[in-house]
Amino acid sequence: MERSVTCFLPWSDAGSLAASVASLKDSGLVSRVYVVVPPGNENSDDLKEAVPAGSRGSLQETGAGEIISAGFSSTDALRKMAAVTDTGYVIVYSKGFPLDMGRHAIARMIGICDDTGAGMVYSDYLENKNGVMSPHPVIDYQEGSLRDDFNFGSLILYDANAFRDACKRMDQEYSFAGLYDLRLKISQKYPLIHIQEMLYTEVETDTRKTGEKQFDYVDPRNRAVQVEMEKACTHHLKTIGGWLAPQFRDVKFDDDGFEFDASVVIPVRNRVKTIGDAITSVLNQKTKYRFNLIIVDNFSTDGTTEVIRSFASDSRVVHIIPDRKDLGIGGCWNEAVFSDHCGRFAIQLDSDDLYIDDNVITRIVDAFHEQQCAMVVGSYRMVNFDLQEIPPGLIDHREWTPDNGRNNALRINGLGAPRAFYTPVLRTIRVPNVSYGEDYAVGLAISRHYRIGRIYEPLYLCRRWDENSDAVLDVVKANAHNLYKDRIRTIELLARIRMNG
Repeated sequence: MERSVTCFLPWSDAGSLAASVASLKDSGLVSRVYVVVPPGNENSDDLKEAVPAGSRGSLQETGAGEIISAGFSSTDALRKMAAVTDTGYVIVYSKGFPLDMGRHAIARMIGICDDTGAGMVYSDYLENKNGVMSPHPVIDYQEGSLRDDFNFGSLILYDANAFRDACKRMDQEYSFAGLYDLRLKISQKYPLIHIQEMLYTEVETDTRKTGEKQFDYVDPRNRAVQVEMEKACTHHLKTIGGWLAPQFRDVKFDDDGFEFDASVVIPVRNRVKTIGDAITSVLNQKTKYRFNLIIVDNFSTDGTTEVIRSFASDSRVVHIIPDRKDLGIGGCWNEAVFSDHCGRFAIQLDSDDLYIDDNVITRIVDAFHEQQCAMVVGSYRMVNFDLQEIPPGLIDHREWTPDNGRNNALRINGLGAPRAFYTPVLRTIRVPNVSYGEDYAVGLAISRHYRIGRIYEPLYLCRRWDENSDAVLDVVKANAHNLYKDRIRTIELLARIRMNG
């Protein structure tokens, strides 16, 4: 009985349930399958018909049972799962679509769970998207893999003792964050092991491009979910010693060694279609502060350089071509920040975006002084190339709070934009020489010690178009991005734990 498994599935249609139950029980290791059923659906025809393909009889005759709970990802459902588990292992399959287990896959997961002492085991998988099969590798879990949308795939095997232990330690009630809370609690005591083998096939129904998915966590429609996720993450950080109290270093803007109050920084490579508009939106700014524009032209070959040179008559435009060719976006930022031309505050603008009006620089610099912060993060409006608003519209990161923002920053996958920095602080921290996640890394490092100010009104128009660097990413590239951000979070988390002593 020790090597047998109890499985849990979400309520779904009869065909999907039947296929998943049959696939799981085909291993010979599954003792019982439970379907988590919303109240009021206990006697549904779909549930009664959920039997292995080709067989007849009731749900109970297939070795399946039911758990009544309002939400599959709720604390209530997990406690009920733990209560009925009498096997050595637990499988949770979270999708309501047919599951196809690979041959001997469950035995493989059990073996690795035993060999490693893991509390939780997950694997790569095959993805069935519109009838097309393709491999879907996932990434290794690490201490900083705190984002609630970390992709484990839809099937996870747990050591039953670890599962029950984590459920016993659940002292908060969640409607949405139960599975997230479970994972965090297991990680506090046990390894989470990734098997780099494709052990099952799942159906993928979210066919959106990567650039369309990345803002789900700031969608106001998901606010109730996000509140719970933040609560669970905050509790976890307090448990492991990574939570920071709202105490910050003071910032005094008394360095008089700057010729300019502010510098807008635009790193660019091959954006001939948009760079002229971006430059114009900066030069149209009306301010009470002295500012310039530093453009770091990373060896463009498409005519971008010539467009920049067409603005040379404006003394505010500083055109830098680096003396080395190994720079990413972060490296280009360092070229600007360490330039003698850089002002007291360095303000970001991407080469394909536009400031929303002529008062942006003033609002940002004012925010530094009013909020006494080392970094300011604004808000922006999503638009297409023709500047027409597209969903989700305004991205304002209202999940940020003065008391808990820098803790919640370890859970979410970004801090927002546009970003602006107090230059002496940024020169101390420096920007990682990469072209993805460099802004997030800097923001986390700054937030460890300093306040981050917020402006919740839109400051620029963010163009989404096919030439955005993150518009369409294959799974390998998306995994690389996520792995890097998780590594940044791990470094930051360890630094905070160490700081807390």
